[in-house]
Amino acid sequence: MSIEETCDVLVIGSGAAGLTTAVTCAHAGLKVVVAEKAEHFGGTTAFSGGVLWIPGNRYGRDQNPDDTREAARTYLKVEAGNFFDADAVDAFLDIGPEALDFLERETEVKFVPTLYPDYHPQYDGGVDIGRSILAAPFDSSKLGADLKRLRPPLQTITFMGMMFNSSNADIKHFFNATKSITSFWYVTKRLASHAIEVMRYGRGVQVTSGNALAARLAKSALDLGVQIQTSSPVIELQRNTARVTGALVERDGQRVAINARHAVVIATGGFSNDSVRTAQAYSHLQSGAEHFSPVPESVTGDGISLAQIVGGKFEVNFENSAAWMPVSKVPMRDGSLKAFPHLLDRYKPGIVAVNQAGERFCNESNSYHDVGEAMIATGAVGASGKVWLICNRSTLRRYGLGYAKPAPVPSEHYVRNGYLKTGKTLDDLARVTGINPEGLKATIETYNRTASAGEDPAFGRGNTAFNRYLGDPEQKPNPNVGPIGEGPFYALEIFMGDLGTFDGLSTSVEGNVLDAEGAPIEGLYAVGNDRRSVMGGAYPGAGITLGPAVAFGYLTGRKIAQSAGA
Repeated sequence: MSIEETCDVLVIGSGAAGLTTAVTCAHAGLKVVVAEKAEHFGGTTAFSGGVLWIPGNRYGRDQNPDDTREAARTYLKVEAGNFFDADAVDAFLDIGPEALDFLERETEVKFVPTLYPDYHPQYDGGVDIGRSILAAPFDSSKLGADLKRLRPPLQTITFMGMMFNSSNADIKHFFNATKSITSFWYVTKRLASHAIEVMRYGRGVQVTSGNALAARLAKSALDLGVQIQTSSPVIELQRNTARVTGALVERDGQRVAINARHAVVIATGGFSNDSVRTAQAYSHLQSGAEHFSPVPESVTGDGISLAQIVGGKFEVNFENSAAWMPVSKVPMRDGSLKAFPHLLDRYKPGIVAVNQAGERFCNESNSYHDVGEAMIATGAVGASGKVWLICNRSTLRRYGLGYAKPAPVPSEHYVRNGYLKTGKTLDDLARVTGINPEGLKATIETYNRTASAGEDPAFGRGNTAFNRYLGDPEQKPNPNVGPIGEGPFYALEIFMGDLGTFDGLSTSVEGNVLDAEGAPIEGLYAVGNDRRSVMGGAYPGAGITLGPAVAFGYLTGRKIAQSAGA
């Protein structure tokens, strides 16, 4: 026999989409419960860069007053191609800025501008600045006793347990600590402050990026009386003949029937770790390649399955079913392997990506999603395919390579544990990696021939504002292109990962889950990665997952509140 509880709205999942929906409903006066399967709240959001792509946001209007709604719409139409959904795109462009203004005006959620260009600013409607914003840093000690339930940031993208902004501005101080007095004192103060936080709270509390967004949303929800119930997986949805009425939750070893007067919202983050759906959706898995996702292990498609059982429609439609992210496998002290997302190193001069034949196959300074597409399209990953990042020692010491940090952090440990492969010559490197030696030598020779002049005739590295944004501005004339000098050389194997899935449940624009005939399932909604992406399987710019998550979370929450008469 189960315990019974009642609320107005039950949200299943606690990432940005679910918490935004919860906050919007609670602000309207509704009683909201959030049921989270994992022991921590925050979902994939807490692991993310915390960037939101919202054209027309108030920061962007200041940065780029010439940008227009029509330009953004044109850009999305070009990006999505045959999967362009005019109604959903129009709603996103209309509601996105309003959602941000609501959160900043009424809650603890705050943002700061970024300098991110769109990922394809050369396309019609693309811009060099103004559409991506970032969650402002947050003192997570304000969560009080709930701090321990905030999902920690992704371990591999912290340094000595500290977090850095997705804008990467402050990480440069750590790289320059031995070269600049200003950077030295900056690092000294950060280390001292972090040490005090760890002694007092058991972890760093000055959080940034996605961890700050998750913490700010959770604090806002808790302040509004939302119950965030962690370690509470939903077993099944409950419904009568007319509508979904609640869900059966397992909590503290008991089954709890939570009756929801007005709505149940699916917000479990998609299906990144669902082996059945990913095998169906990911072509590289079908060709024998590996997939190694940095998304939290708890994201296993539960919400989609729950919705399907009551008639919800889910299909694999998009050419790219997920947001691809090249990752490497980091050996940890406990013997486990953790994913390191390659967000920065690929853009730096003197680093190239090659396949097992030793050939370059893409512009390494394109977005992670574009590089992932190229890995799949060119067959660089597969049953016998491998992808390697290649550089020499001076480049490794200047920029780092993956999880291996730049000087003054020693790199020998990463060779000993197998993370990095090294060779005095390119022949030696080819021998330890299995890369074709003649192909590798020919590729490096061809690349170096024009790299000193900052040119890359093969792939055009550095030709777009986005390429250059994450390059090295001190490298002239091209921040992304420089020669690979003398050995010793290093290689790091990278694998296909993802930041979240694009295919999802069919919904109305306002989030009602639809059945196979296109009719709404009353009382059931979906937001975030459980809902089919408005981007149509494309990746137009930094924050195109979190931007729609927040925008449609707000739209869905507002719809529920209006339907409830709140």
